[in-house]
Amino acid sequence: MYHQTQRKMNIIAQSITVAALVGVSGLATSVNNTTNNGSGRSLMNVLTNPSAPVKCSRSILINASPSTVWAILTNINKWATWQTDISKPILSGPLQPGSTFDWKTGGAGIHSTLHTVEPNKHFGWTGKTFGMYAIHNWTLTEVPGGTQVSVDETMEGFLAGLFKKSFNKNLASGMQHWLELLKAESEK
Repeated sequence: MYHQTQRKMNIIAQSITVAALVGVSGLATSVNNTTNNGSGRSLMNVLTNPSAPVKCSRSILINASPSTVWAILTNINKWATWQTDISKPILSGPLQPGSTFDWKTGGAGIHSTLHTVEPNKHFGWTGKTFGMYAIHNWTLTEVPGGTQVSVDETMEGFLAGLFKKSFNKNLASGMQHWLELLKAESEK
């Protein structure tokens, strides 16, 4: 009896370990973070990971149409003209899922891949730098008087876990700054 109980406990422990690894790697995010538009399909092709050590969500009301905000937000090659924290953004290919772009922020080079491009509504990418993996998703919603812009980002990896507190603080302030700059540029 003791050996059967011990064997069952080992199987349960292994199952929990596998589930935790899947969740940390982001493979299970669609189970934990599913949103759809009533059609049954995800609004974003890659969802942020609610279990990531670094995560932030912010939003802002911009007094401009979704098409105006979209044109500025998705013109990656021009980001550095209005987003003061970014330098050398270069989109390689058309604005579509699977295209990549490289950019620098805070002195760090980032290689990103677009995963969602739904004009005037949803824009998202994944990025890698210094062994960290980030998911960055933007949602534009038309509201009376303008556009509600929401942005969500998560970061995973060894450094994200190690410096969780400072990375969360820096991500929150950086994300708010990006939104304020986008607002200022869109409302010109």
